Amino acid sequence: MKNELNNQIMERLTTFGLATTGKENIDKGERIVSLLAGGWLLYKSLKKMGKHPFLGLQGAAAGGLMLYRGATGVCPLYKQLDKDTTDPQAINITEDIVVNAPRDKVYAFWRELSNLPKFMKHLKSVDELSDEVSLWKANTPGGLIDLNWNAGITREEVGEYLGWQSLEGSMIDNAGKVEFRETLNGTGTELHVEIDYFPPAGSVGRGITSLFNGIFERMIREDIQRFKSYAEETDFKRYAGLAL
Repeated sequence: MKNELNNQIMERLTTFGLATTGKENIDKGERIVSLLAGGWLLYKSLKKMGKHPFLGLQGAAAGGLMLYRGATGVCPLYKQLDKDTTDPQAINITEDIVVNAPRDKVYAFWRELSNLPKFMKHLKSVDELSDEVSLWKANTPGGLIDLNWNAGITREEVGEYLGWQSLEGSMIDNAGKVEFRETLNGTGTELHVEIDYFPPAGSVGRGITSLFNGIFERMIREDIQRFKSYAEETDFKRYAGLAL
């Protein structure tokens, strides 16, 4: 599976004539982000050329540099700083939120894993294959990579705790847990959410983890916080049987 993802990355880069040249000092994930950011910046800058030629030219130059980084895998600034991002570290995402809904209803919603994409934009879908195993599909920046993995429930305490972990052979190694506690007044729920991503060995792991360290990590944090507002919406209240 990981070799399959590596092939996807390189095929997409090759399609656009973006083969690696020289010694890389940024990994494949960062190259993809650079290509996306550079293309967007170049497009916006060219549109400004008519009204603001100086700003447009500056933006176009910056966009061109980002495209160069993505196309070659080489960052001139990193070279000067003797920096190399091809060996990223594991990351940990921790968020705490409080929602105005009963703990049993909140837990039941999260335990039905197919509900998660309703408020988590980084998830395309979660299909529950059995009571313990599920197939997760993620939306990646630009949609250039098809990222999916199988996960299994590792620990469950009804109404209080839910833990999961990717299964062996998955594209990305990750684990997560959610702790559910009643608020002091007994009417709401405190959620403590932790999600960990571990870079697998080799270039595939480096490329995936680079995505998580940047745009994707921010998406996940925002998704977790988004549940607070989602719990106030009609869709959740109808699911939980709460007054509209």
